[in-house]
Amino acid sequence: MLTYDLSKNKGNSLYLYIYECIRQDILTRKLEAGSALPSKRSFAANLGVSNITVENAYAQLMAEGYIYSLPRKGFFVTPLSEMEVASEYAPKLLDVSGLSGISEPYDVSALPENGTNQEQFDLTGRTLMPDSFPFSVWAKLTREILSTRQQELLTPPPSGGVVSLRYAIANYLRAFRNMSVSPDQIIIGAGTEYLYGLIMQLLGFDRIYGIENPGYSTIRKIYSSYDARWVPVLMDTDGISLESLYESKTQVLHTSPSHHFPLGSVTPISRRQELINWLSESGDRYIIEDDYDSEFRLSGKPIPTLKSIDTTGRIIYMNTFNKSLSSTIRISYMVLPPSLMEQFNNQLSFYSCSVPTFEQYTLAEFLSRGYFEKHLNRMRTRYKKIKAALLSEIKNNPQLSKGAISQENGGLHFIFKINNSLDDNYVIKKANGSGLKLASLSQYYLDSSDVEVPTGSFIINYSSLTEEQIPAVVSLMERVLC
Repeated sequence: MLTYDLSKNKGNSLYLYIYECIRQDILTRKLEAGSALPSKRSFAANLGVSNITVENAYAQLMAEGYIYSLPRKGFFVTPLSEMEVASEYAPKLLDVSGLSGISEPYDVSALPENGTNQEQFDLTGRTLMPDSFPFSVWAKLTREILSTRQQELLTPPPSGGVVSLRYAIANYLRAFRNMSVSPDQIIIGAGTEYLYGLIMQLLGFDRIYGIENPGYSTIRKIYSSYDARWVPVLMDTDGISLESLYESKTQVLHTSPSHHFPLGSVTPISRRQELINWLSESGDRYIIEDDYDSEFRLSGKPIPTLKSIDTTGRIIYMNTFNKSLSSTIRISYMVLPPSLMEQFNNQLSFYSCSVPTFEQYTLAEFLSRGYFEKHLNRMRTRYKKIKAALLSEIKNNPQLSKGAISQENGGLHFIFKINNSLDDNYVIKKANGSGLKLASLSQYYLDSSDVEVPTGSFIINYSSLTEEQIPAVVSLMERVLC
């Protein structure tokens, strides 16, 4: 049985001491490539520590590529052929008997472009933990629908989507977003990208579409792919800058007032009213309201939608189940004003609904039976705990505590700013090579002489983390950011 003398640890976290001991044994070939490590439970019992301590040590080793895991088989030392590059850049080995701190990080910028380390922790929010999805309920509904909805499953739905799903969404919006909409106004689509295309066909490609700067690069790529005219609209502390909006000559504004990505800001009611006023000044103006991440406001009440206070009838509301359920469930929807819905029925109803009928019926039952509400409550509770633990760990870290945390009260990410002289791209490359998937705020800005792009600010999305992973994540953050 692998063992170490923990009495030689001088002031470090136990998991870091165990991590350094194993790491040194791997680099000195005391642990041979391909050899199995003891299970977390047996190793913890042998050392007299908790399972979580060993789990964090193993997680750190996996993040840096020293070990790998095989389902139901355990943990193994990475083969030499995959370790040679990393060991070449390894720092001088520490004397574990006198360990007083964490070793200096590798110069990851010197590694090959793709590195050799496996990305273990994702702070970009593009993945979710498997236990985040309600598999048991979804499986139950799936079996039921296969048994009782056979005729409906073989019947093509209307172009706007299955009627029962549109009713379920309308009821949800009425109960939880204070929006009174008719199911006939709702269009179901396979992702918001598909729905953007429908909107441009309805409104015209020659209009000027205004998109947030900073904002999702995918949105401008979609408009560009249709050869639509788009312009960047700057953001200020309250959301869309009115000055920039008027100067841009925007006719169709794309905005996410309830929780902006990446800034994390919430548009206050005064600015929302100013946007409504802008909309009412000209009959050819529209707003596309992307209600991004609104389900996961973890403190305070949900932010009202623009559409719920609209008096013009020219706001298109959009939302998706990608964040609330899974990014692989490509079901999004939009609520069209009655005039645009009539235009859609006359001009675009020849389109077949792009979401499989089977998935639509499953989601309809998931919503109408209250499972979605229970799922959201469970996930909010989970994310609150993870956020609290992550913020606490950062604030208790001597180096990271020097940074500034902002926009932590809305959605599933916050902004962490650290004052250092490192280039953002260098930090991201270094993080990726260390097993940490990270994004900077500067990545989401369009090149413009009108705005000063912030540096040293990073987007920390915690939706794919567990509480047990947080110590290892924060340790990696310290290594790459400080």
